[in-house]
Amino acid sequence: MDIATIVGLLGAFGLIFASIDDIGAFVDTPSILIVVCGSAMVTLARSSLAGFLGAGAVAGKCFMYKMDAPKDLIETMVELATIARKDGMIALEGQELSNKFLAKGVGMLVDGSDADVIKPTLEREKDSTKIRQTDGANLFAAWGEVAPAMGMIGTLIGLVQMLGNMSDPKAIGPAMAVALLTTMYGAILANVIMLPLNMKLVEMCAAEEQNNELIIEGLLFMAEGGNPRVLGDKLAAFLDPKVQAELATG
Repeated sequence: MDIATIVGLLGAFGLIFASIDDIGAFVDTPSILIVVCGSAMVTLARSSLAGFLGAGAVAGKCFMYKMDAPKDLIETMVELATIARKDGMIALEGQELSNKFLAKGVGMLVDGSDADVIKPTLEREKDSTKIRQTDGANLFAAWGEVAPAMGMIGTLIGLVQMLGNMSDPKAIGPAMAVALLTTMYGAILANVIMLPLNMKLVEMCAAEEQNNELIIEGLLFMAEGGNPRVLGDKLAAFLDPKVQAELATG
């Protein structure tokens, strides 16, 4: 579970609600329909149906997905390489691995696949994973781009309705509410929800791609029968200097 995402969103909405005395005055159905539903439909028009319907699962990664720390992956790879060096690749079959990408690569080693087969297979999967995650991140970026525009459209609708009913004081209030609240809804939807989710997904995509590259390097080294003591130093290049020092000390 990603605590930063949860705390960040709850904190942002908490501060917004704390500044509001009467929450009912800020709830307007036409404004919600224009901004939330309207921006959703425009985003759907800009993406594929499958990509749009899968947006919920993609967003869920920001809250529930636990990214493996590169340092932990390196330690795991060294342990696996030590087992393989001592007892052979077949001894890796009983190892429990939570990382599916690593588990697939280890399975290929157990099956006797050589480096010429392992490398292109895992690189294709790495690239496919990156494409899926990038598409999901782009969907939220598009939604964040559209939401303020829909808010502006709602503002113009409200102003036109207000100016067209200046002789009826009772109609001015609802029209003004649409004009103002749609802008607010668009700003909140874009800057509090959609754009932060996009940034988080882009960051996670880059981190997972680096982890997968680390795994490929380690598996190829194991397939070639490399010394496990050298493997840790080889993979440490994926870490920043501070973590490299911690790994060397450990």
